[in-house]
Amino acid sequence: MSEGSERDNGGLVKMDSTESRWVFQDDDDTQSEVQSSYESEEEDNGEQRLIRTGPRMDSFDVEALEVPGAQRHDVEDFNLGRSLVLVLQTLGVVFGDVGTSPLYTFDIMFNKYPISQKEDVLGALSLVLYTLILIPLVKYTLIVLWGNDDGEGGTFALYSLICRNAKASLLPNQLPSDARISSFRLKVPSAELERSLKLKEHLETSVVLKKLLLLLVLFGTAMVIAGGVVTPAMSVMSAVNGLKVGINSVEQGEVVMITVASLIVLFSVQKFGTSKVGLAVGPALFLWFCCLGGIGVYNIIKYGMGVFRAINPMYIYYYFRKNPFQAWMSLGGCLLSATGSEAMFADLCYFSVRSVQLTFIFLVLPCLLLGYLGQAAFLMENPTQNEQVFFSSMPSGVFWPVVFVAMIAALIASRAMTTATFSCIKKATALGCFPRLKIIHTSRKFMGHIYIPVINWFLLVFCLGFVATFQSINEIGNAYGT
Repeated sequence: MSEGSERDNGGLVKMDSTESRWVFQDDDDTQSEVQSSYESEEEDNGEQRLIRTGPRMDSFDVEALEVPGAQRHDVEDFNLGRSLVLVLQTLGVVFGDVGTSPLYTFDIMFNKYPISQKEDVLGALSLVLYTLILIPLVKYTLIVLWGNDDGEGGTFALYSLICRNAKASLLPNQLPSDARISSFRLKVPSAELERSLKLKEHLETSVVLKKLLLLLVLFGTAMVIAGGVVTPAMSVMSAVNGLKVGINSVEQGEVVMITVASLIVLFSVQKFGTSKVGLAVGPALFLWFCCLGGIGVYNIIKYGMGVFRAINPMYIYYYFRKNPFQAWMSLGGCLLSATGSEAMFADLCYFSVRSVQLTFIFLVLPCLLLGYLGQAAFLMENPTQNEQVFFSSMPSGVFWPVVFVAMIAALIASRAMTTATFSCIKKATALGCFPRLKIIHTSRKFMGHIYIPVINWFLLVFCLGFVATFQSINEIGNAYGT
């Protein structure tokens, strides 16, 4: 029985997590070994000692906040300066991908079929607007973000939460501290509790549902990892394509080479940590959203307010009725407008729910809507210029500065899905669904800030292979959207 043992009221013995081990005493290392622990017994020969260490800490004890001083989110009082810093970090980590989707969405939607009349543009625009409203805003910002597992997001976080509150796990997850990671509790009798208990009972008694749940989780995580491969290729190449608009002599091969070099730089700086990189690139992404919204307002004023008719969802019906096959094919491009939305949930361990919600609602979403409205206004008056719509629609006086900002923003965009992949892999490893890898915590204060070297270079290799294989933004977009 250890000295720290004590007896609970129920008669169960609670013991400190301690261990004893034999160590050889060399002249060089004995002193340092004894300083980190204390001696309990010595052998007669004096060459070996039984050393009893202090409390042993499992990695999940840290995740369960059983280690003093460990925390997942900032608990400091939020003043104006701190709020601005958090907004910049959130922009740099979470919203890069969805923020750069205007670079290529309309290009992919109209790359196979020309625009025959203005109603085609209004139908496509209405599709994009309601995709942004339904997926990033309603689904993720207003609903899914509240389903987090004590600040952890992603498909495996949801699965872990379900398995801790129902006997639905098919994984050998036996660490005692697992039960303390989640703080989810249904505290009062209610209709919600009754429905939950019925669903829990049905889930616990059905092996088919357990297997289906695990397969869905694995499939969803695989899609996030695939997004971590395709997103950098898509975002960076679409931004570099702006050089072809400004310089006629630039060939596609040169665009591919610049894209490859940019991706290598991007994944090389990933190791410097979420907070540092997020704060460093946050101002650039903030400038990008300002440019996106400003150019959108410029195009709306210049080409007319008729694009606001797309708020009426009936234009989606007209679009499909007139061109059913073309409209159906354009859905793949429309889906690109919401790329990176899953990163809002998977990257939740890096920031609080409130910071992600407020940043998206009051900055990201308005700028995105203005950007798409402006591009649609341009297309309605210039239906033949359906390639590189964003770069073709901007004022000539600000072309090169915006191209530079767009390239920086595209590099930042790739971080959103990369950090989301890190988060999903960490959770999958914790649940025994992924081989154990070296995970580096890049912050001394926040447990969610991590970097996984093997996964980082894995994503880089496959991303470069993806760029070298397709070598075209339209082909990558078709693969991504479908």
